Amino acid sequence: MRSLLAPVLLLAATACIPRAAPPGPATPPPPVGLPVAPPPPQIVPADMFKLHGRPEQGALVEGTAPIGTALLLLDGKPVRFATDGRFIIGFDRDSGPAALIEARMQDGRLLRLPLTVAPHAWDISELPTLQRGTTPSPTYQRIRAEELRQIEGARAVNADSDGWRQRFRWPAYGRISTLFGSQRIYAGGQRGAYHGGLDIAKAVGAKDITGTPALSPADGVIVLATDRPFSLEGNLVMIDHGFGLVSAMMHLQRIQVRTGDRIRQGQPVGTIGMTGRATGPHLHWGMTWNGVRIDPMSLVGQMPGGGTP
Repeated sequence: MRSLLAPVLLLAATACIPRAAPPGPATPPPPVGLPVAPPPPQIVPADMFKLHGRPEQGALVEGTAPIGTALLLLDGKPVRFATDGRFIIGFDRDSGPAALIEARMQDGRLLRLPLTVAPHAWDISELPTLQRGTTPSPTYQRIRAEELRQIEGARAVNADSDGWRQRFRWPAYGRISTLFGSQRIYAGGQRGAYHGGLDIAKAVGAKDITGTPALSPADGVIVLATDRPFSLEGNLVMIDHGFGLVSAMMHLQRIQVRTGDRIRQGQPVGTIGMTGRATGPHLHWGMTWNGVRIDPMSLVGQMPGGGTP
């Protein structure tokens, strides 16, 4: 009797055990490697960038980026900096009142330094009875377009030079006959192009400056030595000092260097003359940083002896 009841009781007990629910869809594992939101931009004190020089219209300013900088920007545009963090930035003659330096750090931080760009009192001449020049002929425009192409190509070379680190020297001494940034306003309020460099002419009572050596203001690479006088610049030599900083020596009587030459500070590049569009013998010294025109005087200070107009 006991042996017959045991299987029945076992079956009854088994029937009372609830069946397990069928397995549902597998729970996905938590996502791995979700992007982490970058920290908010941080406004930092000026000494974190160690700026040397005053941000001003037409000026060149040196600085040192914070340690750990991966990318340096000025108003959103990349700025080249050396392995020791040093860099240069330039402000156009008509630069606005504010600028922004940013350093994107290797740890993801974004450091910001707002700059106030000081205005400069430029030499503006009002000539209400003088008409502006006539429109150039198609022949001149065609010639000029090729000259400008060569000039822009030279500025874009980006030569390997540390001349930008040096203390710049005057390429010649004399009277500054025209300041950087000078501009004329003609009849009807028409503005002429502003003067993009410094004109160095003979000092009062001195001998003619024609034939005086024009010296390289710093080390660099010759990125353009024209094989003929250009219509405006005459015999032109352009020197790349590195990091986007380029000098242009215009109206030379003759040229003593060739494109591709490496040149040292104080080495002659040619002699002063009056080729191209010039009303008298003088050296026009122009400077650009990444195409931005800057005042050479911001690098060399006042002419010894106060040789201003």
